[in-house]
Amino acid sequence: MYKVDFNKTGKVYFIGIGGSSMSGLAEIMMKKGYSVSGSDMAESYATEKLEEMGIAVHVPQEAKNISADTDFIVYTAAIAETNPEYVRALELGIPMIERAPFLGQLMENYSYTIGVSGTHGKTTTSSMISAILSSAGIDISASLGGVCDEIGGNSKYGTSEYFVAESCEYKRSFLSFNPNYEIVTNIEAEHLDYYKDIEDIRSAFREFLEKPNENGIIVINGDIDKLDSLTDGLKAKVFTYGADENVNLSASDTSINDTELKLSDTSKYDYFAKNITFDELGRGEFDLCKNEAGKANVIMHIKLGVLGIHNVLNSTAAAALALEMGISADAIKTALVKFKGAHRRFEVKGKVKGVLTIVDDYAHHPSEIKATLLAAKHFPHNTLYTVFQPHTYSRLKKLLPDFANALLLSEKVILTDIYAAREKDPGDISSLDLLDAMKKDYVKAGHSEKEAEEKVIYISDFGEIEDYLLTNAKEGDVAIMMGAGTVINIGNELLGL
Repeated sequence: MYKVDFNKTGKVYFIGIGGSSMSGLAEIMMKKGYSVSGSDMAESYATEKLEEMGIAVHVPQEAKNISADTDFIVYTAAIAETNPEYVRALELGIPMIERAPFLGQLMENYSYTIGVSGTHGKTTTSSMISAILSSAGIDISASLGGVCDEIGGNSKYGTSEYFVAESCEYKRSFLSFNPNYEIVTNIEAEHLDYYKDIEDIRSAFREFLEKPNENGIIVINGDIDKLDSLTDGLKAKVFTYGADENVNLSASDTSINDTELKLSDTSKYDYFAKNITFDELGRGEFDLCKNEAGKANVIMHIKLGVLGIHNVLNSTAAAALALEMGISADAIKTALVKFKGAHRRFEVKGKVKGVLTIVDDYAHHPSEIKATLLAAKHFPHNTLYTVFQPHTYSRLKKLLPDFANALLLSEKVILTDIYAAREKDPGDISSLDLLDAMKKDYVKAGHSEKEAEEKVIYISDFGEIEDYLLTNAKEGDVAIMMGAGTVINIGNELLGL
């Protein structure tokens, strides 16, 4: 594997520069003094931002974009070996390194490295810990999977010895990192186009948890199944977090829908939330407690600027790690009340003609959908529309019943076609299968077929979806543009963005 010398500058090219992590790494390298350029398959908000910074971005990807004087190339795992730029770089003998090992090597230059992983909640929790450290006056560096206003984007190049990295489990990429500190938010079946099954996923997380040494700290969701098999024998100190021994929650659970939760004075967790309440906008507040000698000691009262029980848990994890790292309670409280969420995580974008509020949300797994729609129930609205674009054929096929169950939490659902991402259409799954499953489930729940027809519809064309919302939405309605693909464009068009 190519070893990057970060002590000297040079010319670096990013294949797939518009990716959520790649764009941030390109920005970091530019700020470190490198000459940076790259390419992507299509223009995007990320590529436009990079070009505004002075980074040349080539669209489309072509062999002629690769010059022989390039010192090394960073490429995304999403490209194929037949990619023309990848092939040309091989022909020219230019050193190449995949994104995850590159980020891992970059992190080796920092004394305090934080890796945030989990099936869901990575971006929000890594953004929260970044905001907390910044609130404490630490000029962090960071590589996140989404835009965090508190650090000015999806990455930051700071002057301190602290580096925060969102650590994705896809293709075991997080095993390229060696963080001192870790948060694991949850472990569920995901990326089943790569992993064999849940046990294969758990084995990857176990390997990730073995990374920190005896001076390291791990904060992990105490409700993860078979937790002991993941944490027994680890070198680092391990702290569990959650809500209460009588309330089994993960950051994706949807079983809690009361306005207020009263929790017991003791807990099976090391850190836990107690006396959780939600305001009229669905924003949580709670007492953060530490379980010591079987008694809950209240450390601080936390108010959040974001919605939902899942964010109560995400913030509990971030606060717990920060406390164990020696960050003050004041810095934690200040950061979390100001934190408005990573972009595309229940991001309120605006209102169409003073009538329909547009919300953008990245949720593309059933558990994420449930968490978002549960939070939305606390958000002021008359009718809640969810415009859902499934992300990848394999995910929809393997989790179809779970998708149907999750989406039925919305009052109205508009399904559109699958966003293929890295996959080819296998021809045996489509959004119409999801439509059929949702209607059947709704009828089984005691509703009429007519009610099912009104509950969920399928519209392929984005323009027709816009027309439908403009025609049917009433004052006070909310529409969530949900998915990790191009569904965001519907809301942007409606808002004239």
